[in-house]
Amino acid sequence: MARYRIEINREECTGDSACLQEAPNTFELDDEGIIVVVNPEGDSPDEILAAAEVCPTEAIILYDAETGEKVWPK
Repeated sequence: MARYRIEINREECTGDSACLQEAPNTFELDDEGIIVVVNPEGDSPDEILAAAEVCPTEAIILYDAETGEKVWPK
């Protein structure tokens, strides 16, 4: 089971791709240049959190998969 439930705020995503450097097996750019989740367990939880943290617009929102508590951004 995935540690995080991942949401992408498409309005905030600028397609910077910084997250792809941290978690390339979890995220990819779609045809519009916006990040999408391709595999929520493609990278380690630490790598997924790092990807969210480097997003310049905080467009990646992480929730604890078990509790639903928001993990990032704080």
